[in-house]
Amino acid sequence: MEQLTVALPGREYDILIERGLLDHAGICCEAVLKAGCRIALVTDSNVGVRYAGAVGIALERSGFQVKTITVPAGEASKGAAMLELLWESFMEFGLTRGDAVAVLGGGMVGDLAGFAAATILRGIPLIQIPTTLLAQVDSSVGGKVAIDLKAGKNLAGAFWQPKLVLIDPDVLESLSDETFADGMAEVIKYGCIADAAFFNLLDQCAERRGIMEQIEAIVKICCSMKAEAVLKDERDTGLRMMLNFGHTLGHAYEKAYHFATYTHGQAVAAGMCRVAEIGARLELTPGDVPAQICRLVQKFGLPDRIPCPQEAYRSAIGLDKKGSGSQIQVILLEKLGRAVAAPMEKERLLSLIEDVEKEHL
Repeated sequence: MEQLTVALPGREYDILIERGLLDHAGICCEAVLKAGCRIALVTDSNVGVRYAGAVGIALERSGFQVKTITVPAGEASKGAAMLELLWESFMEFGLTRGDAVAVLGGGMVGDLAGFAAATILRGIPLIQIPTTLLAQVDSSVGGKVAIDLKAGKNLAGAFWQPKLVLIDPDVLESLSDETFADGMAEVIKYGCIADAAFFNLLDQCAERRGIMEQIEAIVKICCSMKAEAVLKDERDTGLRMMLNFGHTLGHAYEKAYHFATYTHGQAVAAGMCRVAEIGARLELTPGDVPAQICRLVQKFGLPDRIPCPQEAYRSAIGLDKKGSGSQIQVILLEKLGRAVAAPMEKERLLSLIEDVEKEHL
């Protein structure tokens, strides 16, 4: 078993990575939860059919009282209506502060149920059991939980660290190629911002099969980088901002297509390519880096460009949490493997986006 510890003072938790770990979920939870407590197991309609039964049995074998709550799959569930449904379901089950919420699924249900756990009874213990590559390497670690508003993605949320993260790479075998590629965008991001050697390792892998041959090591590397950023900047005001490389423009693409046409990973992939071009235009990013990133995202079936109207860019930049007043912190690359936050007027960024878009017409 691979094990990492996120050593936040007073809120330490482990990330456990091992094939077949779902079958041992109960034993793992015994170390961090009160014996015999209630666990609300929250999943979505896709994941629940495949894995909720086995996880529920594993938890019950360890003496926990389990209620499985299933929400419809898809980003449309990540809103206030479903949040209220979870709150009411938790209360009907009789959850107290000595009980817990366990989240089984991808980033959407992790964000939604995590926010529900953070806010019910002013916060109860949370266990993350991510089942997508994206959730395993990114959203399940670090304590960011949120729901979407009509105004934009992840605008109502909290920081609520889990008690434990259980990662079973075997579940990735059941993912569609599109969903697997979705997670690869975040994997590639880590190489872009923090580790050029890791970027080159991904480039050498023979597509999905090559990634799966080294999946435990790859997930551990990603989680290590995420954990390091969280330890140094839990509240996302400095170093942790680097994890948002490609996300400002990615959120514009998601919103422009009503969170339906492009997945989060597809949007982030295109966002990374475009912002790398902006960095090159500013003569901060070496000129060959944008092509390297574009080639790698294409290798894993991700788009390097998504058409987007200027008003969608303007809306996303205006709502970006890295912005303050007329300025925004733009995450750019000084070189492959090193990201920096560059303060910039929002209008200047919009102008740069327009310039690089014209180059692709």
